[in-house]
Amino acid sequence: PAPAYAGAGMLLSEQTPTPWYAWPFVALWKLVSGIVTLTGRLVAVVLGLALLIVGLVLTVTVIGAIVGVPIGLVGLLLILRGSF
Repeated sequence: PAPAYAGAGMLLSEQTPTPWYAWPFVALWKLVSGIVTLTGRLVAVVLGLALLIVGLVLTVTVIGAIVGVPIGLVGLLLILRGSF
């Protein structure tokens, strides 16, 4: 059978394990990729824009900034992932 590729010319067997300190970023990127896969690119960009706006509005308040920054970050990542 043909070899399975992971992207960028890497074989699946050539993937390196993720370092422990990079795991949260990898997990977040996999979550965003899963959302894009399930919803499609256009819906992901629109959902990302909505989350980005909600995150920015929440960030204006001091208490809401704790929740608003991560929501805005996920929205930005959805926009980036849906665009490329």
